[in-house]
This record gives sequence, structure tokens and C-alpha cells, in this order.
Amino acid sequence: MIIYNVTINIDREVESEWVRWMKSVHIPEVLATNCFESCRMLKMMYEEESQGTTYAMQYTAKSLEMIEQYQREFAEALQAEHSSRYKNKFVVFRSLLEEV
Repeated sequence: MIIYNVTINIDREVESEWVRWMKSVHIPEVLATNCFESCRMLKMMYEEESQGTTYAMQYTAKSLEMIEQYQREFAEALQAEHSSRYKNKFVVFRSLLEEV
């Protein structure tokens, strides 16, 4: 299994609305691409003083090819929707992890 990890620090002023939107709209849209088997949304419990709260979405895929398909066919539009909706309210970091 490969995990496509998206770590986001979201401004506290929009955090509650962002969490609702992620759970009800964005994550279901990503899963609807059929490139991923599941998603876990995690909240960092302890962090340094910052303007926001950090979350990690861990999308599980059967193969690297599925993640590449997601990036080729779907990622740009889905990321653009998130970026326009929360412009200047977040910082994002993406990584790929392999289950060992």
C-alpha cells in the first residue's frame, strides 16, 4: 500500500468550516476518483505556537500507478478548488509513504 499524505496547516479563523467542507465535499470528491481505497483525517495534537492547526489526510492507494493517475487526471482541479476557497488561509505539504 502507498499513502498519499497531505499535511495542511489551516488558519484557525476558518478551521471549523474547513473541516466540515473537507469531510463533506473534498475528501468524498477525491475518493470518487477511484484512485484511493480510503482516507484518514488526522489532527496534530501538540504543535508549536502558530496561526493555525495542522491536519494530515492520508489517502491509501493500492499502487504508485493509481497515485500517478490521480495526479495526472484529477489533482490539479481538486487542488485548485481548495486553493481558491481557502486562499492565503493554509500551507500545504504533500508526501508519498510506503507501508512496510
